[in-house]
Amino acid sequence: MAAANAYPPGGTFLDTLKKSFTDVPVDKEKANAISTTEFLEAAESLTTLFDVLGSVAFTPVKSDMLGNVKKIRDRQLAAPGESTTLQELVINELKTKKHTATEGLVWLVRGLEFTAIALSQNIATSSEELSTSFRNAYGNTLKPHHSFMVKPIFSAAMSACPYRAVFYQKLGEDEEKVLAELRVWLAALEKLIAILKGFLDSKEAKW
Repeated sequence: MAAANAYPPGGTFLDTLKKSFTDVPVDKEKANAISTTEFLEAAESLTTLFDVLGSVAFTPVKSDMLGNVKKIRDRQLAAPGESTTLQELVINELKTKKHTATEGLVWLVRGLEFTAIALSQNIATSSEELSTSFRNAYGNTLKPHHSFMVKPIFSAAMSACPYRAVFYQKLGEDEEKVLAELRVWLAALEKLIAILKGFLDSKEAKW
């Protein structure tokens, strides 16, 4: 189970993140190239949110995301000069006739989108419980790509979501402050997702 609270005194959960999506550099001069190191650190930071959700049912969700981060980072470490941005990393990996990191990025983006849609929907609909928001987001993102063996594992996590009121209390004492900071964080994440989905759908990112 997660600790009672996931925030410092007077702060919010967002203050505990090693890296926020708002801190990930995007080079508009280079077709919205996204910095690899900061993006991976921000994605790793996001996975601590699953600890706040407080159920072991979310362990596979977190492990899946971190596994994909590792695939991308392994490629970055193997060829750092060719991996400064995510787009460069993908293009240069595909030149070697391999696609481990590229496929990892595809799945990581799906996982991030799942989380972003769930939280954005929940924030926008104050009467909706987390389990409903996460279940709807799962159906629109990861579920169509999951095998019949994986779907029940993720569905169990959706059912294990804490009550809405309990969840937001764990993120900070001042709910309005929590929601305001979450909106900024999610907007930055959604912008990155849109850039990466567009890139990964392009010919240069296919294997």
